[in-house]
Amino acid sequence: MSRILLGVSGGIAAYKALELVRLATAAGHAVRVVQTPASRRFVGEASFAALSGAPVLVSEFQRDPARGAFPDQQPPEHDPISHLELVANADVYLIAPATANTISKLACGAADNLLCSCALAARCPVVLAPAMNAAMHEHPATQANLRTLAERGVSIVPATAGRLASRGEEGVGRLAEPAQLLAACEAAVEAAGGAAGVRSRPWEGLRVLVTAGGTREPIDSVRYVGNSSSGRMGLALASAAHERGAAVTLIAANVALPAPAGVAVREVATAAELARACEQEFDSCDVLLMAAAVADFTPAAPAREKLKKAGRASLQIELAPTVDVLSGLSARRRPGQTLVGFAAEHGEDAVAAAGAKLTAKGLDVLVVNDISRTDIGFDVDSNEVTILTGAGTPAPGANGGGGREIEACHVPRASKSHVAEAILDAVQRLRGSG
Repeated sequence: MSRILLGVSGGIAAYKALELVRLATAAGHAVRVVQTPASRRFVGEASFAALSGAPVLVSEFQRDPARGAFPDQQPPEHDPISHLELVANADVYLIAPATANTISKLACGAADNLLCSCALAARCPVVLAPAMNAAMHEHPATQANLRTLAERGVSIVPATAGRLASRGEEGVGRLAEPAQLLAACEAAVEAAGGAAGVRSRPWEGLRVLVTAGGTREPIDSVRYVGNSSSGRMGLALASAAHERGAAVTLIAANVALPAPAGVAVREVATAAELARACEQEFDSCDVLLMAAAVADFTPAAPAREKLKKAGRASLQIELAPTVDVLSGLSARRRPGQTLVGFAAEHGEDAVAAAGAKLTAKGLDVLVVNDISRTDIGFDVDSNEVTILTGAGTPAPGANGGGGREIEACHVPRASKSHVAEAILDAVQRLRGSG
């Protein structure tokens, strides 16, 4: 995980910076944002604050509630100078969009706003992405300023050609796409020797198996019984485990989202396929993170062809239970393996019901999702969970039976990358390495 400081200047392309923040936080990076006063005419601070989970600064004289800390850091005891503390904590400083005016200021070494002051104080890599009208971009002054910044070591993500803000106008001046900007930041951090958040790799040498997504059980050749799992939680876990140094294998069930870089992927569709893949990978893993939503039932006799509606007054489908993959793996576990399950429960009795599953399935950790809420859980970027482990003080209302005490840790609503880190922290404590 890297710490990305994002500087936003006053251009219409500022809206793309919102998507950059969303992509970066989903990938596990911590983001802080500084804006020029002009940029607020296009995108307000509240939008960036909501996506980054951190306060946004516009002026050097504005007090920073986080005192220069990124979302993954504890704020210092004192109130530091904001532009110095922010860039000191950052692994990379991205300025996007960078307008012609901001580029000119940076080339001249001006420091008349917070964005430019941060650039002068930055000892981390600086990445700049121009965005402006084509005529302004092509002007010799702008091109000379870009060359000057490049000669000083600033990484330039070139503007692209296409439709511009002015009606009917096309040319070179479009801001690069957010995914390209994020890749440029990650490359800059890697070239500089790695981020502060990834230099410590406590899971080096561990093999982690992650399941993600939701299985689909065929009714006929085109229809299926499925669920709403997007795979976001599993992807966040795979990314976080990889960043901690583990060798990660991801079993992805119908996941449309891209897998994290550096992770081995096996794609499956049905519960039976997922079970076979898990059986083949389980013995060699040290940690299992079973985040996939696996169907409890499957059509007993799926049709090989598409079932026709014509002539049918109704359609009855007989469902047969699927194999409990996690219980089966738990029964054959070897010493030293850590098993983490996920339980989608509903309402007030969610923790109590999950506590029984923790013991019944022989798990080390069970992560409880309350699916009665629509703002967290399936197919959204945030989650709120309770992490149950089989030691410590019993959780309120949770009784796994057999005298086993259950410890409950509530994780308030946060990005799924943040929740993933909390889950891995629990695993790390259990394994005695954190």
